[in-house]
Amino acid sequence: MAPIRLFAAGSLKDALGEIAKAFEAAGGDKVEGRFDPSGLLKDEIAGGAAADVFASANMTHPQALHDAGTSGPVTRFTRNTLCALVRPGLDISSATLLDTLLNPEIKIGTSTPLADPSGDYAFEVFRKAGAIRPGAGSTLMRKALQLTGSGTSAAPPAGRSPYGWHVAEGRADIFLTYRTNVAAALAQYPGQQLVELPDSLSVGADYGLTVMTSAPDAAHRFAAFIVSDQGQQILARYGFADDNSRV
Repeated sequence: MAPIRLFAAGSLKDALGEIAKAFEAAGGDKVEGRFDPSGLLKDEIAGGAAADVFASANMTHPQALHDAGTSGPVTRFTRNTLCALVRPGLDISSATLLDTLLNPEIKIGTSTPLADPSGDYAFEVFRKAGAIRPGAGSTLMRKALQLTGSGTSAAPPAGRSPYGWHVAEGRADIFLTYRTNVAAALAQYPGQQLVELPDSLSVGADYGLTVMTSAPDAAHRFAAFIVSDQGQQILARYGFADDNSRV
């Protein structure tokens, strides 16, 4: 029996890896996962790459596959939030975050918009900043160093968080990324800091799941397992939010 081919956002690697093991332990088919930026995966699937299930860090990319007739309906299966990973020793709080981001000496790291939803969400933070303080949005977009999420991004040593690694190496003083990514970075780089975005800059991330129209029944069973109570409990352990919209 061929394995279920899962294409999923990099931020889901640990959580969906555990969900796949639980699914297999419960008698499900083997799951073979590939984890990369959602936008790049969407383009590959649209170009003919063989996938059965696509789990994206946004709703837009799976919806594009559905609209093209490549996949079935899109389900929002979990949520995440954006926050700031901050280098050790930088005196910063939610209240001073915007001023610190605008400091010309502060290096801001983001992922790559379009290729990776994390980059899109970071640029949404910048747009919100512009609504609060005229000119701030364009300043932050110019400052942003798109350090992850593209096919040419520098790769960290095996097993290391790319966000914590970039901050540790001094490429960014502040990296805007998912809360789940920050938690993983702090586990490896305990001196780094998590700083919440203030309400005025807060951005949430809805994660979408879709099954390809050519996928076998086993892929539909795996997708159902992801949105089941057991799957949601595993996601919650990794810092994702339970999704009350699932059916």
